[in-house]
Amino acid sequence: SQPLSRRIAIVLAGPLANILFAPIVLSLVFMLGVPVTLPVIGQLLPGKPGAAAGLRTGDRIISVDGVAIENWEDLSHTIRQSNGKVLQFMVGRPAGSANVIRVAVQPKQVVEEAPIFGDKSPVWMIGVLPRGDEIKKHESPLNAMRRGVVGTWNISHDIVVGIYKIIDGSTPARKALGGPIMIAQMAGKEAHQGFADVALFTVMLSLELGIINLLPVPLLDGGHLAFFVIEGIRGKPLKLRHREIAMEVGLFLLFLLMAF
Repeated sequence: SQPLSRRIAIVLAGPLANILFAPIVLSLVFMLGVPVTLPVIGQLLPGKPGAAAGLRTGDRIISVDGVAIENWEDLSHTIRQSNGKVLQFMVGRPAGSANVIRVAVQPKQVVEEAPIFGDKSPVWMIGVLPRGDEIKKHESPLNAMRRGVVGTWNISHDIVVGIYKIIDGSTPARKALGGPIMIAQMAGKEAHQGFADVALFTVMLSLELGIINLLPVPLLDGGHLAFFVIEGIRGKPLKLRHREIAMEVGLFLLFLLMAF
């Protein structure tokens, strides 16, 4: 009995609550502190550019081409964006050798499988792995909010791309989909890693709920929105029987998904 605009707002409230929940939680996590992996080399892959250039286990990367490297993510990003050019590493050596030395390393291109979607694409690498040294980094409230919004956008983008790739068949559905048992298993695993990992997992679940509920499938919120759009264009709602048939189809599709 409500006006169309109010019905749209009511249906949007649930998915939007799920989506807006994410940056709030992420901002809180960044303020409380997240573990950051330091750029200390723990392993060198034989025959790869890092080992060939003279890098050693225990080396701490201070800068690359004059740009400070604060964590392992910075190092990985710099190498992947190198396009194969020679990089000048400033390296802190453990006690017993020169304190800071310069090492020239030329990344090599390899084909790597993306961990989320299974795509294979060329990336630049030097063949080094982190030792695992970590510190907890706390962000200011303003910076935490900024990172929370950016993080929400990045995760949402990955979810949308992931759904598209399942639909077009480029990602096998059996590898990408899971039910309540899988959720419980993953939640238990993340709980052992600490608060930040549990919070990130919760954020991902919340965003998935919000985004999937917006799909134009009858019975989901997106299905109701589709009916409202049609009603707005036609100036009157679809016939009740037509809406009932659409709901039955939507229910059948959801049962198929759960059974799968």
